[in-house]
Amino acid sequence: MIRINEMKLSLDEDESLLKSKAAKLLKINEKYIKSYTIYKKSVDARKKDNIHFTYSIDVIITLDEKQIAEKCKSSKIQLVEPYKYILPENKRSSKFRPIVVGFGPAGMFAGLILAQAGLKPIILERGKDVDTRTKDVAAFWKTKELNEESNVQFGEGGAGTFSDGKLTTGIKSPFIRKILQELYEAGAPEEILYSSKPHIGTDRLAIVVKNIRKKIEQLGGEVRLECKLEKLICANGFIHGITYAHNGTLFDMETDSVIMAIGHSARDTVEMMYNLGINIIQKPFSVGARIEHPQSLIDKAQYGKFAGHKKLGAADYKLSCHGLHERGAYTFCMCPGGTVVAAASEKEGVIVNGMSSLARDGKNANSALLVGIEPKDFPSEHPLSGIYYQREIEHNAYLLAGGNYKAPAQLVGDFLKGMESKALGNVNPTCPTGVTLTNLDECLPQKVSATMKSAIVEMDKKLNGFNLYDAVLTAPETRSSSSVRILRDEFLQCNISGVYPCGEGAGYAGGIISAAVDGVKCAHAVLNDIH
Repeated sequence: MIRINEMKLSLDEDESLLKSKAAKLLKINEKYIKSYTIYKKSVDARKKDNIHFTYSIDVIITLDEKQIAEKCKSSKIQLVEPYKYILPENKRSSKFRPIVVGFGPAGMFAGLILAQAGLKPIILERGKDVDTRTKDVAAFWKTKELNEESNVQFGEGGAGTFSDGKLTTGIKSPFIRKILQELYEAGAPEEILYSSKPHIGTDRLAIVVKNIRKKIEQLGGEVRLECKLEKLICANGFIHGITYAHNGTLFDMETDSVIMAIGHSARDTVEMMYNLGINIIQKPFSVGARIEHPQSLIDKAQYGKFAGHKKLGAADYKLSCHGLHERGAYTFCMCPGGTVVAAASEKEGVIVNGMSSLARDGKNANSALLVGIEPKDFPSEHPLSGIYYQREIEHNAYLLAGGNYKAPAQLVGDFLKGMESKALGNVNPTCPTGVTLTNLDECLPQKVSATMKSAIVEMDKKLNGFNLYDAVLTAPETRSSSSVRILRDEFLQCNISGVYPCGEGAGYAGGIISAAVDGVKCAHAVLNDIH
């Protein structure tokens, strides 16, 4: 197969032209091109007067591909092998079925790989099925009555289900292609296979999650919903079984392999593991707020005169800078045309996140604006101190906003001046539980708010309008990543042999794709069966 890179199309050119352009670059007649597929597609918006698409395409021809590629003598043309995921050899001799705890991206893909290997895994998820969970979330947003086991954080699909479904990642892994292919086969849009900034959208994610569950079950695995892990049964440094609760009844189950893909909000499970003697250390995390602008402002800033072009859709951004106190500030999980999400999972705590539908057609753009928190900033040296610090910030936000799950909010202009907001401007906040206008200096740690103020000014130099006075900050965002790392060895096991800390909650991932990759890696470790 021949891959051709750096092919360009203007916004007004049709993708069908790629075939003729490829033939010209390969110096062959178009009739010799048997087929082609888009490998990568991105928007080049570096020059606002010449915004265009850039492609890499994979071409199969009826001629000698090696000879043609060598004849072209172009750095844009290379020979490649089609991607193929190869399932590792199953070296397990155990009579027990492996158990996966959690059905977010990490647990989902750990379970899928184990099922494809014929191991018939049992997957426990404390929350409900995605459809019932969606109803519970909608009810919380309307009535402000929180179900602590069925919410934005807990349930089938994990926290990523109520998000933009963003599939970008900074990691490199051969497993990313496998994950994208599985997501596509489960109902994600085809463009995730080639878009430089792939996303699924929260509306399509529910379909994808259900289809992956069905595939696991068809392969002999089980996904047991509303089943909460209560205890790991260990002896002599080895895992021997688990205890889980379902409908108020406790059940024991023997096993010698448990993948702990618990997510970043299963704080009670982390405490159980800590009390069991599992090695856990503090990990940096981030704190900040969601910043909302009119999507039209972001489109104009990024695309200039091409803003609103139907082929471009809603524009996004990714910004970072170093502000005060030598702390980094950055935007994270930017949701074009999206909404802010009330994402509480514990009573009397307020946290926010962001989500977008596949169409990304909302009036506002929102993104987390975050500041790094180092362990030296934690209240104590206790391994779980970061968790307690997060909880304290969330509870203070709950009280500051009135104790009814509204989120504290402030206009960006007022935030920069350090004065309480009294009225909204031209940007209507989208948080579904509502907001209480206040001064976020009373909600966020002082070093965080100071760094955010510096960052907003600096980021406006990179994205015109970022410091819009009427833009709305809604706080706090505290769950962008885990505040602990559950230590594991080169075989991906913790100090209890047979227990595999996995994904974002264990401190080894930071998004849907990186969590899913870690799930695949842990499944491979189980197949390798080293104890």
